[in-house]
Amino acid sequence: MELILLLGIFVALVFNFMNGLHDAANSIATIVGTRVLSPLKAVTLAAFCNLIGPLFFTTAIAKTIGQGIIIPTSITVTVIIAGITIAILWVLFTAWIGIPISSTHAMIGGLIGSAVAFGGFSVLVLPSIAMVEGLIVSVLAGAVMGMIIGILLVFFFQMAEYKEYAQMGGIFGGILIVPIVIILHLVSISGLLAIAVFIVVSPMLGFTAAYLICLAVTRLFRDKEQKRMNRHFRHLQILSASFYSIGHGSNDAQHAMGIITAMLFSAGLITDFTIPLWVILLSCAAMSLGTLTGGWKIVETMAKKITKIRPYQGFCAETGGGVVLSFVTMMGVPVSSTHAINGAITGVGAINGYSAVQWGMVRRIVTAWIITIPLTAISAYAVVALIEVFLAQ
Repeated sequence: MELILLLGIFVALVFNFMNGLHDAANSIATIVGTRVLSPLKAVTLAAFCNLIGPLFFTTAIAKTIGQGIIIPTSITVTVIIAGITIAILWVLFTAWIGIPISSTHAMIGGLIGSAVAFGGFSVLVLPSIAMVEGLIVSVLAGAVMGMIIGILLVFFFQMAEYKEYAQMGGIFGGILIVPIVIILHLVSISGLLAIAVFIVVSPMLGFTAAYLICLAVTRLFRDKEQKRMNRHFRHLQILSASFYSIGHGSNDAQHAMGIITAMLFSAGLITDFTIPLWVILLSCAAMSLGTLTGGWKIVETMAKKITKIRPYQGFCAETGGGVVLSFVTMMGVPVSSTHAINGAITGVGAINGYSAVQWGMVRRIVTAWIITIPLTAISAYAVVALIEVFLAQ
């Protein structure tokens, strides 16, 4: 291998390490917040589950990263080094200030910016018109059905706030219809379109799944003594945290796999886009090592500054987030585990009413989510453009 290719592989593994450091909070925030495990035991558990996560699922996400965002022949080592370096810097900065952003989207934005700077917009794998039309029709149909259901619930329960429930039904219906039509193979969504859509869908799925699970748990155990209930769920939360960490590892560990395989394919070292075993093992190991370091400021934000979490709520949040990650991983969509678990934590907090959630902190987090891809893309583009100007002189 050439030195530049080895450097590219090293940078990709550093990114996976930073992903593990930053997103460790996703796996351990609830279990640390409820004091079920000490921070050291929690990160050790998360690191192990991140390591074995990719063994439970396909490598579809790695193929999406390597083939579904940028045309594979345009993914040069220079493009990757420039894009990933910007992503690493953004991840480091947000970890320092304690804001849980998406390492996935930081990487995608960086790659898009550097690739466009080198080859123009033609290097991007853009969705077809039919794909976009199918998505729009599905969202509109879901929104209408959601509004109708909301209005029917108002009349059934004889509530006065029909406008609020109609609006809420429309929002949830329009968003939750997306995974339904994908499962039923009515609409095909992939690549950049899927990534953009699931920026909104994944936190809403996490919110909905965790809210419904928490609602069922509170109904089933409403007559139980709270101390006994917490004692039972302290043990169950270890299982749910493991389940979520496996989902996190299976999704996020594949980022470096896709990048490294794309570089090997571009260099002609492999003839088809099949993930080598050594790439899988190195990517998992890098993420696990990062997880062991723990992003403690982000843990504090997620465990204490969004809502107060009890053991049964931690169980519901981790289970809901794990279900979402498992679902999207099987579809091959590289989503943000940060989005999924933050949505889930907000969902379990909302069970106790609007005031139980610190919406100011939620707005700060969502703002960071929104700006991540544009910011890293523009930064990567600017850096590459400046380098080209410097080299031309």
